[in-house]
Amino acid sequence: MSDRGPTGGPSRADAPPVRRVLVVDDHRTFTDLLGRAIDAEPDLEWLGAAHTVDDALSRTRALVPDAVVMDVQIGEGDGLEATTALLAHLPDLRVVVLTAFATQSLLQRAMAAGARALLPKDGRLEDLLEALRDTADSGFRVHPALLRRLLELQGSAARPEETVRLTAREDEVLHLLADGLDPASIARRLGISRHTSRGYVAALLGKLDAHSQLEAVAVARRRGMIRDRA
Repeated sequence: MSDRGPTGGPSRADAPPVRRVLVVDDHRTFTDLLGRAIDAEPDLEWLGAAHTVDDALSRTRALVPDAVVMDVQIGEGDGLEATTALLAHLPDLRVVVLTAFATQSLLQRAMAAGARALLPKDGRLEDLLEALRDTADSGFRVHPALLRRLLELQGSAARPEETVRLTAREDEVLHLLADGLDPASIARRLGISRHTSRGYVAALLGKLDAHSQLEAVAVARRRGMIRDRA
């Protein structure tokens, strides 16, 4: 019997197995674009998107994907806590975590949660697809760009840093960010508009020379600017 398919190509029996992928992120445009890119690959299938942690848990149980693309922060939810919960239900699930900024603490948490890879959210699509396809039990993969950033942070920590002066309100917003609140939640907590809340966050990013809220908190912790709550 021929091992060619009806069009002359390889038969389905010889084709690589299709890996089914769920994307977990609260940005719908991002999930739609990534989903289409995944579906365009012959060996990958996009099962859909989950936009909250609870949705991720229920969809994973219902769909039983082979791999999950997981954002670190899903609205007010924690993607790494979600990863731990997913792997408790499906131990063989391959979770690829995306982050806008990596810290040593985040790297350690991702490893402890059982993720298989940590990649930059603004990285190349090819790197993400490769991480989804990887079936080797090769431990935990960290993208070189994130490792370089970690080394830069460690180097800058050894140099004297200029004093950053915050207003009382900026200091309050910083501590709420450190507690895990997003700008919308901070606005509700402080009784201010979302626009004003985002303005305070933008001011913090500028003063701390940070590119994301996560990075701002990491820089502030390194500088001793965040006090432990009683």
